Amino acid sequence: MKIEGIIWLNQIVDKLAFKHQVETYEVEEMLSEKSKFRFVEKGDRKNEDMYMALGKTVGGRYLTVLFIYKAAKEALILSARDMAGKERKMYDRK
Repeated sequence: MKIEGIIWLNQIVDKLAFKHQVETYEVEEMLSEKSKFRFVEKGDRKNEDMYMALGKTVGGRYLTVLFIYKAAKEALILSARDMAGKERKMYDRK
């Protein structure tokens, strides 16, 4: 999967900072590195399904990001948080 752009909604940016202490630059770093992508569910619109990305920031923080993959190869970010233990094991598997 190739992500060529990221779509940020103000209310999501605020939620990530307040609830999860995740900054937008961390999500952008993680998605530009070697992330693992996993299909979550089919979207309401054709070619706009929900995915989960597991990855690591440049600073070494492990994140889980939920997003809608748009037809224009853009990711509409829905949420981002620190990886759970089970997700970390999945990410570390080669």
